[in-house]
Parts: sequence; structure tokens; C-alpha cells
Amino acid sequence: MTILPPLPVREALPALLDALRAGASAVLVAPPGAGKTTLVPLVLMDEPWAAGQKILVLEPRRVAARAAARRMAELLGEALGERIGLATRLDRVAGPAMRVEVVTEGLLVRRLQSDPGLDGVAAVLFDEAHERNLDTDIAIALCLDVQRNLRPELRLLAMSATLDGAAFATLLGAPVIESMGRAYPVAISHRARELADARELPEAMANTIRDALRAHPGDVLAFLPGWGEIRRTAERLSGLDVDVLPLHGELPPAEQDRALAPSARRKVVLATSIAETSLTVPGVRIVIDGGFRRAPRLDASSGLSRLTTQRISRAAAEQRAGRAGRTEAGVAIRLWTEALHRGLPLQDRPEILEAELASFALDCAAWGAAPASLALLDAPPAGALAAAHALLRALDALDGDNRITETGRRMARLGTHPRFARMMLAARDAGEQALAADLAALLEERDPIRDREAPADINLRLGLLHGADHAQADRPTVARIARSAAQHRRRLGLGAKSLPGGDAGPLLAAGFPDRIAARRGALEGAFRLAGLEGAGPGARTAATDPLRRAPLLAVAQLDLIGTEARIRMAAPLDLALLEARFPDRMRWVEGAVFDARTGTVTARRRKMFGPLILEEAAPQNPDPEALAQALAQAAAERDWRDLDWTEAAKQAQARIGWMRRSEPSWPDATLTTIALATQLYGCSKLSELRAIDTHALIMGLLTHEQRRALEAALPARLPLPKGRSAAVDYTAEVPRFEARAQHLYGVTTTPRLAGGAVPLHIALLSPAGRPIAITADLAGFWAGGWRDARKDMRGRYPKHDWPENPALAEAPAERVRG
Repeated sequence: MTILPPLPVREALPALLDALRAGASAVLVAPPGAGKTTLVPLVLMDEPWAAGQKILVLEPRRVAARAAARRMAELLGEALGERIGLATRLDRVAGPAMRVEVVTEGLLVRRLQSDPGLDGVAAVLFDEAHERNLDTDIAIALCLDVQRNLRPELRLLAMSATLDGAAFATLLGAPVIESMGRAYPVAISHRARELADARELPEAMANTIRDALRAHPGDVLAFLPGWGEIRRTAERLSGLDVDVLPLHGELPPAEQDRALAPSARRKVVLATSIAETSLTVPGVRIVIDGGFRRAPRLDASSGLSRLTTQRISRAAAEQRAGRAGRTEAGVAIRLWTEALHRGLPLQDRPEILEAELASFALDCAAWGAAPASLALLDAPPAGALAAAHALLRALDALDGDNRITETGRRMARLGTHPRFARMMLAARDAGEQALAADLAALLEERDPIRDREAPADINLRLGLLHGADHAQADRPTVARIARSAAQHRRRLGLGAKSLPGGDAGPLLAAGFPDRIAARRGALEGAFRLAGLEGAGPGARTAATDPLRRAPLLAVAQLDLIGTEARIRMAAPLDLALLEARFPDRMRWVEGAVFDARTGTVTARRRKMFGPLILEEAAPQNPDPEALAQALAQAAAERDWRDLDWTEAAKQAQARIGWMRRSEPSWPDATLTTIALATQLYGCSKLSELRAIDTHALIMGLLTHEQRRALEAALPARLPLPKGRSAAVDYTAEVPRFEARAQHLYGVTTTPRLAGGAVPLHIALLSPAGRPIAITADLAGFWAGGWRDARKDMRGRYPKHDWPENPALAEAPAERVRG
């Protein structure tokens, strides 16, 4: 039996053990510092149902995984690698007697894909499950699938300090065990006014730290969004008689350990959100919270998830404040106002609702399950999932029915983003594989050249990994990239120090087929991107970038600056290499191009990669149909204004439109490029459209029977007494005809259009052709409104006949002109 320290979670252990003996799942809610991360796995290790098997503990971050594994080994009085093991993307410590293995979430998903039954694993513990990382959600979903279909005895335990216990209990079908824990009081204060700009945060944080060190005892834990803010805050704290220590995921392990270790001197730990949960920073009695965090969000311009700076939630603020009361009473100082705090969201949004989903979609496809069939707390957004599927199809990972291909299975086993996995699989020899490993590691990290105006050529960055120098190179970042590249080499079966070879352009093109960019004509620095399943957007290089003259680029990173996409990292791409690597995506297309300046179309033969035009020439035998279609398309884009719109043509289009309103099965009278193109065979200029009989073109949309029906239902002219007729204007808001009042004498009913389905207005005119009245009921007008109109007309036109009852009068005969 393992002897455990008297941490608060011990009081909840009997209930937890009973729950996992009676059932296969449980939810444990315990406050920070209760000991759940390190004590629970050690207790479960001794349970009969775990005999001879391992317990996996999932941590969302490498720093937390290392700290938890080391702490458990210390509690057992052993070295790491005996009964307690560790596995992260960059570290692996394990031995034959290992019983508990702490792993990061992504590694569990990879393990499940290769070992769906999790052989030899008795339980999976999801620590800090409330953080709702995408890897957490998919890992829980896959483990539940295993439990329900393969291994009902597999234990699953979700643990957190701020977990939505009811939601996870429903998902797992499990009871919730709560540990009240033991926390000391924390006095919370807020800033009197908001920071004017987030860029003021390092200065405000440094000033607050200095004030807090003078006013309160204990060490300081300060929360900042990223390493840049940490570095700038540390610079402003120079000269303090304390240890100022950074703590973030990009630090080397030794420096992370220094921040977490007890210290004889007073210290200030400048941390990202990794110190919110899981980690214990001893000696802290002062927490100063900047109120921001970095979180992944889908960046449409790059096609990847990028870390963005966001306000934290109220739950995260409570977690951070609680760090000040772990061992004694403490203070938490928030660098935002109470008013702003009331407006913060209650919880952080789950990553599945915000991030790019290509890895998630590939994991689901490799598992053989549609996302909708998996047990997920939140369904992935339909738009983001559709975009992920489109990308995976472009990467050859999925077929047209979104089923995984053999290439997709190989990509899933590589344990990196699908873009980078496809890039590695595109390598043709060991040198290219090493180069692909370097590229993947480089693109997984931040740009190692800190100058935002540095040239975009990715080869400058690759050189840093192999001894090249740059004045703005960030050496710690370069070191991390080199470590990650060595890991990728091992996955590819290469030696960690194997030398890269070949051209980066085709490899990037394999992973970023939608980011292949062709220069726009003679415009230096202006490029068009291939895009996914349609025309791609435009992008630019910096005005002085050497790549601005390249005819073809493979773009790996884009930034949005306002509405413009700026190319940040790319490689020149040789057209011959692109053709050799992607022959199935190349096609010759014959068509025509419209020149708005001259109003003409000319035939063109184009070599295309997706929507990109790579080569263009005039064909020897132009296709007259293509010319006609291009000319018709140009006319449509100019809203058909180049056609001769006679009155007859306008009326014909309006008549068909009214007929369609009463009978929806009638054809649309809107012109189509197909209909117009049939009249343009042999034409190449917009000016030639004036010769087209537009009225005949519109009537040609109808069959002979429809033309007869149109004339019967909606005639162009309506008969009047004494052989007269009046043209109906169907372009009016309501169809109408005009006639002098005398010409309507004897007419007692309003004519009916389309059997009364289409309304009609009649405009009665004076002898001078001016409107007297407009009516939809002629008989009613004769009986009512005519009286006042007659008085007025008799005074103005006394020589004309103005009978009291026009319905009984006779229209005058048509005057014979001689």
C-alpha cells in the first residue's frame, strides 16, 4: 500500500474508490491544491482491478505532465521511469515496472489509433478536463467508444477544479465525487480603471508587482498572456532584489523546474496560463492577474489555428486567484475593473468551437467514425468541419465521400498536423525527409526571426537550424525547433542528425496545395492563391521582399493586415518540379478572355493548377463556342446593358415575369449566358450585341404553346370600342393601359388579365392626353368618381361630349385622316 501525504483530496478517496469498484467511470471535482493530480493515480494503482496493468494520466500541457510525473515519483521515493513514467511529444521516460504513465493528450489519440483496445491499460484519467482542449474532447470520445464497444471494464475518470460536473457525468454516465478541499482566504482587488491598450500590460504589471512586494509578504505569481509580455515585464523589473523567473511552455525543462522549485530568496514568477491548474508554485501568496490568455482560433488566412490574445473567463480568474491561498492567506490583484469582470464570460469557450479541425476530422476518419456518432460535449461547427474535410481531400487524406485513404492512414500515424504529415509523406528520399522534418518543426513553432519585416523566404529560417546566423534570430526558439525536428526524424526512421536535402518548394506545395501562389502578371509582390475547391484569394509580399519577383511560390504562413493577406513565410517554387510532383492536378484549358478596355474577347489556352493560371498562349484554332460563351458572360457581368433593349423586348420580359408569378412553372425570363451565346457564334466584340434581336431572344425562351398562351392571357394590346386598341405597360408596378376617356364610353367592365390572376389599372386621359384618373374598377368609377371628373372636364373642354353615364354612352368613331 502506498503511503500518501495528508492532502485534502484524501477525504474524497473512499467515495471515489467505491464508485470505480461499482462502475467503470467517475467524475472528481476538487479545488486547486487538493492533490487530485498526484494522489489519485497512486491510490488507483493499488486497486485490484488495476493489478498488472497501467494507469494513464492525461495532462493538457507538457510542463504539467513533467511536474506531475516527477511529484508522483518523489512521493514513492523513486526515480522517474520506475513505477511512474512520462511521455510527451519531446520526452519519453519509462521502464519495465511502470504502473502510472503521464502523457499529453495528443499522444493518447495517436496511441488509440495504433492500439484501439488500449491493451494493458486499466484506467485513463483526464486531468483538468474543464479546459476542454480539442485533444481532450476527442480522447474522451474515443475512450468512451472503446469502453462501450470493446472494453467495458476500462475505467475513465474526469478530474478538475472547475469542471461542469453534471455535463461530464451525463457524458460518462458516471457519478460526481466532490472534495471540498482546504483553501485559505484570498483578498481580491481590482484596478480602478481599464488599461487603454493591451500593450500597456507589461508596464502596468511591473508597477503592480513592485507595489505588491512592498505591501504583502510571500512570493508573486503573475499571469501574462505570452512569452513576449513576460520578457517585456521582466525587463521592467530589473534591479529588484528578488528572483524574477519566467514560466511558459517554450522554456527548456531546467528553467521550468527552477520556477517551480522552492527558493531561499523571494521570487516573482511570470507565467502564462499553464500555471492556472495542475502546477503548484510553492511560496506564492500574491497573485497578480493580467486578465488575458493565448488561445487557438481558426485563422482563415493561414488555414491553421493560430494563438490569439483574449480575455479570460470568470472561472479562469477564480482559478488564478486561488493560487494565492494554497498554503496561507493571500491576495489576488486583478488588472481590470470590477465592471469589466461582471461582463466576462462564465467559462472559456471549448476549443472544438473555435479551432481549425483538420486534425480532429482526420482522427475521426482514422477511427472509422463520423463526428456525429462520437460522444462529444459539443458538436463541431458545421462550417469548420466542412472546411477541414475540404482540406483533407486536397491533401489526399480523404476520398470524395470523406472516407480515409491509405495516404490518410499514414498521415494519422505521424502524430502532427495533417498539412505537415502530408509534407513528410511527399519526401522522396532521406534528404527530403529530413528537410520535411525541419519544415514541420519550423512551422509548428513561432517564426525564429523576430523581425516582422524579415524576408519571407523560409530557407532563411531553415538555415538557422544548421549553423547559419541572423541578427534577429531567437536562439531559444531555434533550439526548440531543432529538438522537434529531431523527433520528427525519428518518427520517419531517420537519424536525429541526418542532413536535409532537396527543395523546400515542392514539399510545402504538398502540405499547402491551397497556398500555391502565382504572381499576378507583371505586378511585383502581388499573388493569387490556389484556394480550396474554388478561386483563391490574393496575397502580397512586403514591397522590398526578394520573393516579390518570383513567378510561383509555395506559401506556408500568411498574416492578415487589415483586409490584406501578407505572405510571411514561403519558398520559391519551380514550375517543372510542381508539374513533376502533381501531374494529376495540372490541366490544359481552352477558353477565352474578355478585355474590358477594348470590349473584345480573345481565345486563350491555359495551363491550370486549380484556379491558378501557370501558362497562357493563343491557340492555333480558336474555339468559336468558347468565344461566344466568354462574350455572353461579359454581357451578363455588365448587366446586359450592351443589348438593344427595345420597348418590345422590355415588355416581353415583363409579360413573362407576370405569367411566372401566377404560374410558377413558367420559365424565368431573365436572360442567360447560354441563351445569348447561341446568338453570338462568330462574334468577338460587345459592339456586335446591338445587332441581336433582344425581343426575339426573350421570346425564344418559350415554346410555341407558351407563346400562344402568353398572348391569350397577357396580350400586348387590349381592344377598345370602334376598332381601337391600347398597349398594356407590363413594366409598371401594376400592369396598366392608357386611353382617352371618350374611347372608353360604353365599356362597363375592366378587362381581365390571365383570368383575373394578374391585376390591371386603367389610366383615363383628357383630350390633351393628361391623366384624369387611374382605376382598377371602371364600372365603379363611372358610377362614382366620374361625377367630379366630368365637372372639371366640361369646364376645360366644352366642345367634347361628357355624358352623365359613360357606361350607356357611345365612343366616338375613329377620325379618318385625309
